[in-house]
Amino acid sequence: MAQPTHERVRRSIAQAQTIVVKVGSSSLTKPSGHLDPAKLDALVAALACARLQGARIVLVSSGAIAAGFGPLGFERRPADIATQQACASVGQGLLMARYEVSFSRFGIRVGQILITAEDTIRATQYHNAQRTLDRLLDLGVVPVVNENDALANNEIRFGDNDRLSALVANIVRADALVLLTDVDALYTAPPSQPGSKKIDFVPDVERALNEVKVAGSSSGVGTGGMVTKLEAAHMAAVSGIPAVLTCAANAGPALMGDPVGTAFAPIKRRGSSRRLWIKFASHPRGVLVVDTGAAQAVRAGRASLLSAGVLEVRGDFSAGDPIWIDDESGKHIAKGLSGYDSEEIPRMLGRNTAQLRRFFGDEYAHPLVHRDNLVLV
Repeated sequence: MAQPTHERVRRSIAQAQTIVVKVGSSSLTKPSGHLDPAKLDALVAALACARLQGARIVLVSSGAIAAGFGPLGFERRPADIATQQACASVGQGLLMARYEVSFSRFGIRVGQILITAEDTIRATQYHNAQRTLDRLLDLGVVPVVNENDALANNEIRFGDNDRLSALVANIVRADALVLLTDVDALYTAPPSQPGSKKIDFVPDVERALNEVKVAGSSSGVGTGGMVTKLEAAHMAAVSGIPAVLTCAANAGPALMGDPVGTAFAPIKRRGSSRRLWIKFASHPRGVLVVDTGAAQAVRAGRASLLSAGVLEVRGDFSAGDPIWIDDESGKHIAKGLSGYDSEEIPRMLGRNTAQLRRFFGDEYAHPLVHRDNLVLV
């Protein structure tokens, strides 16, 4: 598709029917780490305005840990995982109570959705989350989504809600993603640096990832930084979803399509939700190493992965699990869903379809990874 202009991207955000809005901890709390009711109420007022005008709103909200560590007597965000999880357990209830009261002023109900990375990795949980979110939106509810910090382990987690918000945008097939942070826009370098300039529009976020100098979080309250927001915008863009990045104070104007913050153009049409899940949410359980010919066929984007072109299988996985497809140098070239258990594959390697059917039967005369279940990385 033709590259959208700045004006058209802003217009598409203003006209969006389903919008995912992400807000970070630092945009909801005081410097002490306590929730700031005034900030939260201002955000809710902007979201309620869009909701009452007919938009379906999903709010991905950080703030559980930040809301909990003050009441538990900590002066700052604790560093160890167990204490963070305890703070999240206390803070999530406080956070939802505030949202419930604030949205009720506008006659809007909220519902809590706590997600772990595992919920977006496994297809069954992914579709369960999708079904629940869709039904809440149909009922006019604003789902408030957060990572389940009280249960998520440190080995497999989102770590911040920027990536989660882009995944949620895919789950609900959003028309726009709004990323709210503590700076008003993306800059060519950290705003404190001399010569740094505001960027109003990013037509190609993949290029921006390479060219823009960004920094990590320095608030002491949140966990993300500008790089994670760029990655979220990138995930949205390659999913066909326009995005805008700005500060929480600009939430209302951003939702109305006003030229605030930085707008990111989508860079291709939205793919199927299945492919988007494979690309962004799935966590590979193993690896298939392919020869040069198979690697070229996969990169061309039109071929299934046949056992004749596979040299090696690594890992322990089941049929339907996501796996990496690597070339002989060890470079990831694609992700896909395996058609077989890992223990079945070694005896299939190097055999063509006719040989597989002859030796093992018709049930083995199929691709190791079908092209419909394969995405390039």
